[in-house]
Amino acid sequence: QVQLVESGGGLVQAGASLRLSCTASRRTFRTYAMGWFRQVPGKEREFVAAISWNGGSTYYVDSVKGRFTISRDNAKNTLYLQMNSLKPEDTAVYYCAADIDYGPEYGAGIGYDYWGQGTQVIVSS
Repeated sequence: QVQLVESGGGLVQAGASLRLSCTASRRTFRTYAMGWFRQVPGKEREFVAAISWNGGSTYYVDSVKGRFTISRDNAKNTLYLQMNSLKPEDTAVYYCAADIDYGPEYGAGIGYDYWGQGTQVIVSS
């Protein structure tokens, strides 16, 4: 069992920045592919970004490319999402997720096994 705890959400104005964090309960975190997803009420959960076990490969949905950066610190069992130039359409609950089997489609947001409880991000116009 892997527990993931997100933090860092909040209410900001358009154009501002936020950094989300996700801390994992197990040191085997360093072997997992990790991802960020978001969900708006009434809509399906959307893949946002993913990162390989060592941070060497990253993937993003087109709508956040150039604005968001996914990173990780394996020594701290922590995943990050730096969000810059936030837009009202970025408003959502953001979830981190772990792909412990390191499947071939993690970069497309497929195959994740464990999820955090989510952190709310609200961007006002």
